[in-house]
Amino acid sequence: MSISTPGGPERRPTVVSTGKKPAAGRPAAADKPAGGKAGAGKGPARQTGGKDRKPVTPVKVSQGRAWGPIALFVAVGVLAVGIIGVGAWAVYQGSQPWQKRADAINGIVDFRKKDKNLVKGGNHQPGTIKYDVSPPVAGPHNQAWQNCMGDVYDAPIANEHAVHSLEHGTVWITYRPDLPADQVEKLKAKVQGKEKLMLSPYEGLDKPISLQAWGFQLKVDNADDGRIDEFIKTLRVNASIEGPTALCDQGVTATGTTPRDNLPNNMPEQPTQ
Repeated sequence: MSISTPGGPERRPTVVSTGKKPAAGRPAAADKPAGGKAGAGKGPARQTGGKDRKPVTPVKVSQGRAWGPIALFVAVGVLAVGIIGVGAWAVYQGSQPWQKRADAINGIVDFRKKDKNLVKGGNHQPGTIKYDVSPPVAGPHNQAWQNCMGDVYDAPIANEHAVHSLEHGTVWITYRPDLPADQVEKLKAKVQGKEKLMLSPYEGLDKPISLQAWGFQLKVDNADDGRIDEFIKTLRVNASIEGPTALCDQGVTATGTTPRDNLPNNMPEQPTQ
């Protein structure tokens, strides 16, 4: 049978049979390409399984340092060290004797070192007493103390009663009568309702605000000065020479600079220790 193609008739190839069957597992002769051994003329053998491939070296991409997280880590570390340092300093300061902490307050005057006779205490005198320090911080005083249960006085009080309150461990805050009202309010907030504190105006101060404890004095320019709180914290009660149980109630509540010389029956004098 012939097949007509564009190039002309083409006959099927003639296969000559030898009469032998091909051995099992071996291809028939017709399977071999003509003109050579089996496999001749084939292209290079295909690699399988990737065993002979060279490993591909990964390309390294150069990146800059991540400075953001590093800076944050450093900042947190510095902050933590600062907090620990402040806490350690506060603990150290709190462990110091109160006298040493008092002397560390910038600008404080320690009359206990300057005049030991002034701070002996227990010296009661009637009538008006002349003081060398203004406002007075210690020395002879009236038998009656000024009420010091966080009392806020809107007019001057007698030095003689105030000094007795200092002997009991009170911090007495005084201010110029012309101190601005908002400054006075800040001082009131520190004093009002707190035992062993009292506040009153005082004529003739050389600084706007003056704080007194028994044997100590600190003068400042405004109510926002942090040394005010430090003075109160350090010297309230501690500066007493009659112990922490010395009374602050049952005292004189009247204002006026003239001392009272006669005690009522319900106001016994606190014994000196």
